[in-house]
Amino acid sequence: MPHKIGFVVVSSSGHEDGFSAKELMVHAPTVNGWRSPRLCQYPQEIILQLVERCRIRKLQLLAHQYMISSKIEFFISESLPEYFAPYQSERFHRLGYVPLSDNEKTGFKARELKSVYMDAVGQYLKLIFHKNYVNKYNLYSQISFFPTKPSREKLIDHYLGSKSDDPALDGTYLGKSDSISPLDDLAFDMYQDPEVAQIIRRLDEKKHEAVHHERYDHAKKLKQAIADLQKVGERLGRYEVEKRYAVEKEDYDLAKKKKQQMDAYRLKVYQQLQLHNLLDAELITRKPPDLPVEPVVYDDSLQHTKATNSPSYENTELQSSQGEVWKAESLLEEKPAEPNSPEPVFLHQSTPPTLSHPTTSREVEFLPYDERPLPAIHKHSEETIRYLEPEKTEGDISNSPRSGLTGEPEPLSEKALREASPAIEVFGEALVSGAYSKSWSYREDALLAVYKKLMEMAVSTPKEDLKNMLRAAIFLVRRAIKDIVSSVFQASLKLLKMLITQYVPKHKLGKLETSHCVEKTLPGLLSRTGDSSSRLRIMAAKFIQEMALWSEVKPLQIVPVHLIQPLKPNSPTHLAMSRVELVECLLKEMGTENSGFTISNAMKFATGALEHRVYEVRDVALRIIFDMYRKHKAAILEYLPPDDASIRKTVLYKTLFDGFTKIDGKLSDAEMRAQKKAATEEAERQKKAEIKVLQGQLAALKEIQAEVQAGKVGVFCYRSPHLCIFCGERNESFTEEGLDLHYWKRCPMLTRCEHCKQVVEIASLTEHLLTECDKKDSFGKCQRCSEAFPKDELPKHIKSKTCNAAKPENVANHCPLCHDNFSPGEEAWKSHLMGTDGCAMNLRRLSTINKTIPMQPGKTSL
Repeated sequence: MPHKIGFVVVSSSGHEDGFSAKELMVHAPTVNGWRSPRLCQYPQEIILQLVERCRIRKLQLLAHQYMISSKIEFFISESLPEYFAPYQSERFHRLGYVPLSDNEKTGFKARELKSVYMDAVGQYLKLIFHKNYVNKYNLYSQISFFPTKPSREKLIDHYLGSKSDDPALDGTYLGKSDSISPLDDLAFDMYQDPEVAQIIRRLDEKKHEAVHHERYDHAKKLKQAIADLQKVGERLGRYEVEKRYAVEKEDYDLAKKKKQQMDAYRLKVYQQLQLHNLLDAELITRKPPDLPVEPVVYDDSLQHTKATNSPSYENTELQSSQGEVWKAESLLEEKPAEPNSPEPVFLHQSTPPTLSHPTTSREVEFLPYDERPLPAIHKHSEETIRYLEPEKTEGDISNSPRSGLTGEPEPLSEKALREASPAIEVFGEALVSGAYSKSWSYREDALLAVYKKLMEMAVSTPKEDLKNMLRAAIFLVRRAIKDIVSSVFQASLKLLKMLITQYVPKHKLGKLETSHCVEKTLPGLLSRTGDSSSRLRIMAAKFIQEMALWSEVKPLQIVPVHLIQPLKPNSPTHLAMSRVELVECLLKEMGTENSGFTISNAMKFATGALEHRVYEVRDVALRIIFDMYRKHKAAILEYLPPDDASIRKTVLYKTLFDGFTKIDGKLSDAEMRAQKKAATEEAERQKKAEIKVLQGQLAALKEIQAEVQAGKVGVFCYRSPHLCIFCGERNESFTEEGLDLHYWKRCPMLTRCEHCKQVVEIASLTEHLLTECDKKDSFGKCQRCSEAFPKDELPKHIKSKTCNAAKPENVANHCPLCHDNFSPGEEAWKSHLMGTDGCAMNLRRLSTINKTIPMQPGKTSL
């Protein structure tokens, strides 16, 4: 009879934070799920690895209510493609596709459970998700196999509204020998507490055994127990939902109460099952918690709060969905044990929805004749170990096997005996059986036992025996590197490091054996840098980086040669990112001289990475090229297209060549244009500001002139209006506008302050800077020369003592432009600033003084 088979997610093209593709491996009422990144490119891709090679008959997918893919394509393979395992290059074979409903008829309030029937053989499934349907709720053009959070009332009501007579939940259904058990249907997991669901399945197996042995009374008892447990599972699921809701609202008293209800209720049910001899001790997957002595009140009521979510969420009925795969028959010689179910991942306020089962043949099977499944090639591939078991931190690994294990690992199959015969001859069948065990703890202990054994090897051991032990250990390391369990993978890295850095040098086995260790394990390590687990991915990349720099490995140049191989534009994101980041780091550490890296192979790798479909990969490739350009300059340009207008139309190359310009300390074309524009705008702004200031000063001068003419001020009076009162120049063009222009640009007695743009007398420039200027707070006075200097320059000026010391005002004037001392008095200022041999620093100094008419201060001409 076909049954559900476990799988792991090997890779995915991406996901939104909190909605990883790994969630597809967990089936529970309140589990989180996969969602594509926001505004992503299509198609999106997910690759699944089944626990063993098998014949697939049915696959189920539950779509989101409005984040819906328009079409899903299915591919199958006997092994991973070349970019995962370099020595297994078999391609995926296309089976066909199925369309999904756009869900407009339901108002985007229900989800479609798609059951796809097929007949194909393999171990790897690739699902290609095409562009989403467009609707008003899908703001970021995403696809998902889980819903968004509904209102809490609907979550509880719909959860409790599930029908116990649903065929998918009827565990008593026997069916035909070639049919799929209802307990393996995706809908069953969506209504049941995960632990209770597992017990129901075990009881269902016992029921079938009882029927087979004609123990019908016992079978009847088991049937009733299964029906009762389905209700128990639903009730525990409800408690879990209420507990999560309480935690989200930070009502921890209520959360504690719900947890106590769950624990007490679960314990009571288990005790009743054991009382009737229906539940073996090993069926209980966790130890019952210590319960309070006082009685627990079972309150099924929970205060409802009206939600304010979008209407599209209100009728969402079931949270979940992930792929389910059924296995009809194993095509391997041995049948691996079913992996342990991982702890379910829950989503706060998640809800189980209405499942819209396929009702037409169009929805059930692949459509046109030319889209029907292709026959799978019956070919045995190298097994890749993928187990869903508890992970351990690096600190949990010790050098000794754990002592808590009981029993022995299962015996090796005939295939494994043939495959591992060299290792068995060296380490014995018992140890190698542990390395091949379906239990991760035995696999880890086997590696630690090898580590301990090799560390204790005497130097006097014959070289041939030492080499045989080394190669046998590398055989086991290669297998363990593929292990998905973190602690086993870490143990393999620990053993490999010891072999290369301690075992080979200690026994002086030479570079040939070191090369063997690296060559045999590096491909597997590189493939793990593309792992869907970020933890394992980072661990593998970090180990490769460290290994490349070990004194025993670095001279061999093996790691750079493997890393620098050209990168395919469509290679998986994680794998490509790890590769380019490793190349970037190691190029900085090792350079291009006698390292395995050369200018040629590094540039070919980087320019190839520039063509990758993922922006982050291209960005790292740019950094590699920039680093190379800083060190090698013109030599890099030989590997790039010419820098011309047509090439710069491509944004990538424009960024590249602008980066080169910046490294050279020059401004890019865009920066030069921006700088020029900014300078023009600033000049225009300053001009307008100066005109405004000058107009204000002109108004003040006119007021003074009017007062003089009226006899209020006995300083100057004019026989003619065409006279500058500062330099004494007469000119017919000195109208209001003409005088304005004269003061602003030409009067030799005036200057413009560089800091506030006011027009001031040169004789009072120092006083202006210290008392009137907008920037007066940034100036200080030198007591030696009496001039104003910026405060940040003043200490250096005073310390130098090179300035021309000023004299008292009754002795001499001091010019702030040329810093010279000259005769005192107002007329001396005119001679100094306007005379032929006057101030050399006064750019307004007239070439001739014919136009000036000296005037006696303190007198008035009439």
